[in-house]
Amino acid sequence: MDNRAVAAIFYEVADILDLQGVTFKPNAYRRAARSIEQLDEDISRLSSEGRLQEIPGVGESVAKKIDEILSTGKLSYLDKLRAQIPQGLLDILRVPDVGPKTAMVLYKELGISDMEQLRTALDEHRLRGLKGFGEKTEERIRQGIGTLEAKGRRLYLDEAYPVASAYVEFLKSRESSELVSIAGSLRRGKETVGDIDILVGEDNPEHVMNGFVSYPHVKEVLMKGPTKSSVILKNGLQVDIRVVETKSYGAALVYFTGSKDHNVDLRRRGIERGLKVSEYGAFERDSGKLVAGDTEEAVYRALGLPYIEPELRESLGEIKAAEAGRLPTLVKQSDIKGDFHVHTNWSDGSSPIEDVVSRANDLGYQYVAITDHSPSLKITHGLTADRLRQQIDAIRRTEERLGGRTRVLAGCEVDIKADGSLDHPSSVLKDLDIVIGSAHSRFKMEKGEMTKRIVTAIESGGIDVLGHPTGRIIGQRNPYEFDVQRVFSAAKESGVCMEINAFPNRLDLSDAHCRLAKESGVRMSIGTDAHSPDQMDYMFYGVTTARRGWLEAGNVLNTMTARELSTFLRSRRG
Repeated sequence: MDNRAVAAIFYEVADILDLQGVTFKPNAYRRAARSIEQLDEDISRLSSEGRLQEIPGVGESVAKKIDEILSTGKLSYLDKLRAQIPQGLLDILRVPDVGPKTAMVLYKELGISDMEQLRTALDEHRLRGLKGFGEKTEERIRQGIGTLEAKGRRLYLDEAYPVASAYVEFLKSRESSELVSIAGSLRRGKETVGDIDILVGEDNPEHVMNGFVSYPHVKEVLMKGPTKSSVILKNGLQVDIRVVETKSYGAALVYFTGSKDHNVDLRRRGIERGLKVSEYGAFERDSGKLVAGDTEEAVYRALGLPYIEPELRESLGEIKAAEAGRLPTLVKQSDIKGDFHVHTNWSDGSSPIEDVVSRANDLGYQYVAITDHSPSLKITHGLTADRLRQQIDAIRRTEERLGGRTRVLAGCEVDIKADGSLDHPSSVLKDLDIVIGSAHSRFKMEKGEMTKRIVTAIESGGIDVLGHPTGRIIGQRNPYEFDVQRVFSAAKESGVCMEINAFPNRLDLSDAHCRLAKESGVRMSIGTDAHSPDQMDYMFYGVTTARRGWLEAGNVLNTMTARELSTFLRSRRG
């Protein structure tokens, strides 16, 4: 089982314990689950090496449960808990404004054990007959169900970020202020988000709230308060806003960016320094004097720390790194000189080579690689050896005709077959500037076989980049199983880059694997996997993932100048 599957089991344990009214234990299991989910190496490796208790929040008892899960595929403790409650109660618990106590009252008093029964009870107005419940309670729960259904699933970054950015710009123009920011997990760049959070620093909050709910794309106002409001947009997304005084804006931005564990670490550090840290500022604990609050930098400085970038705020060692002066100087969008993974209408892309190059020029790139598919992936109309040679000629002519403003690299995304061999012979690949090797089939191979398959391709000398290395599609397909450390070791020895595929439903490598690759001495290459020129803008999401993986400019191939890249690729192509 992978890390996410193990984490999911502990999240469910926490939810059931919450329903049973157990104190302390649910939070302990959630902390362990979060740590497991964010591990930058395979939990089965930690188990086999007896290092499970090195994971934050994992003690002897949880370590034994992890070993049981890995050996049997399930957890007997969870099975016992499941037998004690109707499973539908877990769905009810996820409705906004329905906490564990409410869910259990509904179950014990009205026999409501699933969402359908809850909807029926609401339609029949049976909840208002319970002590402490009324018409407003029914309406809040009904609204919560609507919100849950509107959100439906977690959002990819390309669904959430443009919407949030447009909302922020609307508010900035209306308020004539720069103290407006995306917050929450979206600001941290997590690969999926539940909803959109916006923070505003303003001493006249009523004016901000009026502007927030008057946004042209608002469909429904869920709540409008003096400092907090929520709306549903016409596209079904929920957006929440908080307004704080300008003197507290920086502290609030730290707090509402999170993560929860990062904030706990900051509060603990504040206590050690005689400070109380909250969303309103850092205060002297004895006198109550405000020490810092207007900027994030001031808050971190008051805690004796340099500014920590939002993408790093996950309680994964960033505090210790900051203390030691070892925070990475994260790669930036402006460092990117080109895109290594773009498809055209020669295979399954929508546009000709000229349009891709034109978009690269618009983006200010020094180079762009045309990497259409090889023939075995039939659905993509992959290029035979003859057609690939024709495309190489077309690329050279296009580059010459456009005056050489952007270097156009002749490449290919070549299929890695089940035995690790490549879909084009070396006699064809040697004429290319860059080769991406990718697995597009046989994802359920046994772990050892898949590892051998990938390592064979890496060590063949035929590829420069391993494309979307784990094969995952977020929310749709789990990563295929292979020995990540073995693959990274082979890549380091062979000088092969690991791709960060920036397509929003891939983001592969993940942030955790990026960090592990960096620690293994492997260089990364960011490619958008664009199938139309506008998708080349996905580079932003690849850079965001790189930043979450602690990568610096020197860890990313795309930060090389065209001249440096030519030297690098020539040395590899031999």
